Amino acid sequence: MTYRLRNILVAVALALVAAMMTSYYVTSYQRNVQKGEKNVEVFVAKSDIPVGTSGADLAQKGLLEKSEIVRRTVVPGAISSPDQLADLIAVQPVYKGEQVSTRRFATPAERGIRAQIKGTMRAIQVPGDSNQLLSGTLRPGDRIDIVASIKLGGDEDAFATRIVLRDIQVLKAAGGGNGSQKLASSEGGLSVLLAVTDTQVQKLFHVIRHGEWSFELRPPVKSNDSPEAVAYASSILTDGLSGAQLERIQSGGTR
Repeated sequence: MTYRLRNILVAVALALVAAMMTSYYVTSYQRNVQKGEKNVEVFVAKSDIPVGTSGADLAQKGLLEKSEIVRRTVVPGAISSPDQLADLIAVQPVYKGEQVSTRRFATPAERGIRAQIKGTMRAIQVPGDSNQLLSGTLRPGDRIDIVASIKLGGDEDAFATRIVLRDIQVLKAAGGGNGSQKLASSEGGLSVLLAVTDTQVQKLFHVIRHGEWSFELRPPVKSNDSPEAVAYASSILTDGLSGAQLERIQSGGTR
């Protein structure tokens, strides 16, 4: 075999290999394109899904619907079943017609305090001393009442005391007792994070700013409330006394 003939045969062989590789690439590309053009079923939002919506509510409230789209347009994390979101909560809004993706949802633990409030509920951080805040006793999830003493009008010596708020949830506690999380105020003292309604917060803020107050821990189960009452100095002094004793007080104690 001459040198020239050998070179021709090598060139032909290389050309055949190149042709085969090109054919394989084109075939593979066509298959991928055809696969990408196939329609697949995904779930899209039937209406806007706001932040805070639980995954369990999506199917129950009819917020999802099936839709067929081209495979190559499926977004990352697109769900194939509502069950994939059952234990999650929306952390980003999903708008009507958008594909529903797990990337827009997270676990309640990942959302922290935000997962524990909704609707008219608000979170407020209340600073105070260790006695007021039951430091070392309160734990997240406890329920408390708030008792306050408020000055009456311009009389420096006239005060009224009562329970101003009842059954308030503790979101974060002050102090390190019983597994509670320590929460410090911006002034370096202690504070507690509470969940209150958007109207309860007005009463709470007024008491914090203008009165003396303290938390009181409610029983964890079967807690009850006594009838509402207001205590004054006079009512405290006369409570439980007999008629004769009351007459003596009213006469200035001279009899």
